[in-house]
Amino acid sequence: MAAALAVAASPAAADVWTYTDADGVVHFTNVRPRGKDRRKWKRVLREAPRRARAGRPTGDVVPARDRSPERRTRYDDYIREAAALYHIPEALIRAVIETESDYDPRVVSSAGARGLMQLMPAAAADMRVDDAHDPRTNILGGVRYLRVLANRFDGDLVRTIAAYHSGPTKVERYGGVPPFPRVRRYVRAVLDRYYRYRGLR
Repeated sequence: MAAALAVAASPAAADVWTYTDADGVVHFTNVRPRGKDRRKWKRVLREAPRRARAGRPTGDVVPARDRSPERRTRYDDYIREAAALYHIPEALIRAVIETESDYDPRVVSSAGARGLMQLMPAAAADMRVDDAHDPRTNILGGVRYLRVLANRFDGDLVRTIAAYHSGPTKVERYGGVPPFPRVRRYVRAVLDRYYRYRGLR
């Protein structure tokens, strides 16, 4: 998956293009392809109308109660541990955490997802997470789930993110990002933050 994420760390647009090279490496970009090679790129995510993009770009608005600036670095050791263990980029883990909970481990969504990476009870059980509000346990479980999804979708970043939000069955059913505004907003939000975190390195 790390190879598949070798894209430019530029500010993200809402549209996303992808192509698979001769070695089987999946490439993504948020910059409109130009030049003679542009035909090899396929658009997998299209920008929604401006009216639909108003407001916070997440699927299930869950306000964080912890607003301290320190929260964004408080779990760095756990994030690095999970990234090394499951071979998932730190930038992607941070993007998911920020989108899901804004770094507040106490958050519970209206659907019952819990903790930093907003694990649903079934996913938490599958990932052997006993306490979804424990930061280390939640991060390790969430990143393990990202690894499972990345393997299932051959390192496809966009589909992995979409499946984290809506489940892999729906992604497979629709052959990509499900055509629902909430899912598409979520994918765009995670991608935007992923590129931003890559740029901070």
